[in-house]
Amino acid sequence: MCIRDSYQRQLAMATLLSTLAQLGETLVMALASTIVLMLAHSEGSTLTRLVLTGATGQLTTLVGVTALVYAVRLVVEYAAGIAWHSLGQAVEDDWRTRTYAQVQRLAPETLENERTSRVTSVLTEDISQLGTFVGSTLPDAVQLATSFAVLIPAYILCAPQIAWVAFVPIPVVTWLSFRLHERAMADHAISGTHKARLTSRITDNLHAHTTVKASRTEEHEVKGVATLSKEYREAQRRTGRSAAAQAQIVRVGSISGMAAMLVLGGRAVLRGQLPVQVFGPLIELPSNALWRLTRLGSITDQYQRTLAALGRVQHLHDLPMESDTGSRKLPVDQVKGEIEVRNVTFAYPGRSPVLHKTSLYIAPGQVTGIVGTTGAGKTTIATLLMRFRHPGCGGVFLDGVDVRALALPDLRRAIGYVAQEPFLFDATIAENIRYGTFDATDEELVTAARTAGADAFITALPDGYATAVGERGAALSGGQKQRIALARTILRDPPVVILDEATSAVDNETEAAIQGALQRFSAHRTMAVIAHRLSTVRNADQIYVLGTGGVVVEQGRHDDLVARGGTYATLWSLQAGQRHLP
Repeated sequence: MCIRDSYQRQLAMATLLSTLAQLGETLVMALASTIVLMLAHSEGSTLTRLVLTGATGQLTTLVGVTALVYAVRLVVEYAAGIAWHSLGQAVEDDWRTRTYAQVQRLAPETLENERTSRVTSVLTEDISQLGTFVGSTLPDAVQLATSFAVLIPAYILCAPQIAWVAFVPIPVVTWLSFRLHERAMADHAISGTHKARLTSRITDNLHAHTTVKASRTEEHEVKGVATLSKEYREAQRRTGRSAAAQAQIVRVGSISGMAAMLVLGGRAVLRGQLPVQVFGPLIELPSNALWRLTRLGSITDQYQRTLAALGRVQHLHDLPMESDTGSRKLPVDQVKGEIEVRNVTFAYPGRSPVLHKTSLYIAPGQVTGIVGTTGAGKTTIATLLMRFRHPGCGGVFLDGVDVRALALPDLRRAIGYVAQEPFLFDATIAENIRYGTFDATDEELVTAARTAGADAFITALPDGYATAVGERGAALSGGQKQRIALARTILRDPPVVILDEATSAVDNETEAAIQGALQRFSAHRTMAVIAHRLSTVRNADQIYVLGTGGVVVEQGRHDDLVARGGTYATLWSLQAGQRHLP
């Protein structure tokens, strides 16, 4: 089901070891019963036929054989445990690695439609379920099957007159196991709900620590968590009682079956219909098999959970991968950086077109600003150029070639993209700047940070470039994160750079410093600057002003657009504080 052909050999070995361990356990019980019978009759006829006379010699031999079998069983059981655990870990690692590689190959729009928490849950909990099933549940199933594989033929061949007594409890215990397990799982589900509520409340409180302090609601939150904790405790008590009741009720069924077998088997022995030497070793077999039968409900439940988990994992594997139909090579050193958006129409699923027959030209080696109202499609143009999405009509061209015809790795290697909300990994500042340029020297790294205006604040930190930024860069301000993202792109040194609101979270002084650095960095480089703050594009060689539907309503240099008195001039006046909204 979830085990690839390459693991069939490991599975066969683990199964064999578990089977041998269970057979060893059965043999030990049979030998123990034989020892008791021998003590009761002073000597054993079978051992006498083997030229082992005398009760003391026979007892010593039987005890020695039993000890040897038990020791071998322990070794085999240990080996089986190691084999199953190794197999489970191998399956889990294999599925997680392959599934994560599949997720990395998904088209961006496909991954955006999948909730991040759901994908994370599949990669962690669901795939762990596969490993747990193989490493823990399958061994239980093998031992259960082996117990009945020994029980049924042993009674049919050796004691057919009382076999039915040994078999009657099986359907009863099976039904009880399933019934009580369902009840225990229902209680467990309720307990899980209470646990989720408690965890959610604690997580929210920790994230909202400042708000709680400012609102002076510490006692309120403590009482709320205490209430939820008490509810969870009561739910856990019910779950514990259900689990204990399941084990005890099934144990009663097993003991009752054994009592009936002892009565009827004992009568058969007294009548001479069944040799005591045969009946003795068989006594423990039903109770051992029935006790393992109590795991049937759990095994079935784990099997169903694993099927559901496997379905969710397979769903990720069935999602469409990012198309890489382009085959035309694009060496970075040959990129001129001429970009053309030609008559492009694009709409996000279920929405009206954000771009409608939009056309604009970004000259190579120049800085081009793209501004406009919210929802005018500025960022969409960048995503189309990066081939995160594809236009419905028209095309986006780089150096005269439709980007869809270019080899995807070459295209993205040629373009540096700084998003509006840059992402930082939970690593050091140096590791975040080096991301994607892992072989960069320390000198190159520092130079890039200086160009981005980040070196000053980095060196002021106690650990400097070795400072850990925390989850999603939580230890840094928004402006600091953006400057590190800029440094990351500068270090890559791509011929084309897209800045998507890359200075929106910095103050005016920092923005001025970054602007000066970018002017030096943009020399002989194509730079498209998407901005809401018009001061960011003031010195651009060309500015496009987009309106609704991505329509280019104005274009030109800053001074010309201001003098024209149109949309750009109005926006500039508002941001400069010279006019006020009505």
